[in-house]
Amino acid sequence: MATYLITGANRGIGLEYCRQLQTRGDTVVAVCRTPSPELEAMGVRIEAGVDLTDGAAIADLVGRLGPLSIDGLILNAGLLERTSLDNLDVDSLRRQFEVNAIAPLRLTQALMNHLPPGAKVILMTSRMGSIDDNSSGRAYGYRMSKVALNMAGKSLAIDLRPQGIAVALLHPGMVRTRMTGFSDQGISTEESVHGLLARIDALTLETSGRFWHANGQILPW
Repeated sequence: MATYLITGANRGIGLEYCRQLQTRGDTVVAVCRTPSPELEAMGVRIEAGVDLTDGAAIADLVGRLGPLSIDGLILNAGLLERTSLDNLDVDSLRRQFEVNAIAPLRLTQALMNHLPPGAKVILMTSRMGSIDDNSSGRAYGYRMSKVALNMAGKSLAIDLRPQGIAVALLHPGMVRTRMTGFSDQGISTEESVHGLLARIDALTLETSGRFWHANGQILPW
């Protein structure tokens, strides 16, 4: 049995991570700003009131965790705001960088003493952060912030290797969640997380630092 800490755990993919990990017998620590009724009904440990863009909130979370050892750190919290060239909201760009790229790196750094050798750090990214795969443009803040997250993940994989900690950058696929407007073209959260957990379980130091689709495909940078 392993212990997983999941951010953005109150809905969507984060909530489904909690559900599937708990079902298979792992210990779950669900981190969010406001817990949903669905999360509260699970009976997992919830650490609420955490704004991951706030350094004081991160420090408070670390204090609450005490001596907890974390085998899997799943950095899932994210923000998607539509920004086109005609509607280039600079404040929105900054918000998305703060949430999608800077916050995961800050939390990883803050939790280093909680990550033993053999631990895994999972950055939930997107193929919209692939420069080579960009064929539709737009979504400047989201795309740019996910590129930055991918670079952070690659550097983390290098820096954490000597400590025996592996890192994966995972794209969940097109999933029916609030972020995608519950698109009928998307797959279910159940299917997505089933694939994501398969990638996490198979992650080793030898495969650390790669950019994976939930279905096992390696994505281009």
